[in-house]
Amino acid sequence: DMAEPIQQLTRNNNPQERQTIPFTLIQRKEKLGDLLYEERQYGKAKWACIKMKEKQYEQSICLGFMKLMRYICEQNSSGLYLGITIPIVTIVHTNESQSAMTQAVTVAYYLPEVLQEEPPHPFDSDIIIEEWPSTIVYSR
Repeated sequence: DMAEPIQQLTRNNNPQERQTIPFTLIQRKEKLGDLLYEERQYGKAKWACIKMKEKQYEQSICLGFMKLMRYICEQNSSGLYLGITIPIVTIVHTNESQSAMTQAVTVAYYLPEVLQEEPPHPFDSDIIIEEWPSTIVYSR
């Protein structure tokens, strides 16, 4: 089922073709010279998002990512490969008291700059296009 998206990604796997999402670095956390994470602020932008709730957290992330890859690799109203932006963001959801993680995760893909005004519509109804306000992201 994923053969075509993987082939498309492989054909377009030039690092210079990956668009890094513009951000402002808030802080870097290092330990003994190794980067642990960065706290970044991304500006207001449109993202393709999918919320998944599988039995295992890792399954939710993998299935969400694969659905987004199909959207990126031509299963959209433009019929075109949209290009990769990095990073792909995973949002972990917590219960109402914020005392525990839930099984639900949101996997999100930043739409490239050229698509921000009019993003292609996904064929998969589970994927929604959202405009996020300025957002803090922790990246490793």
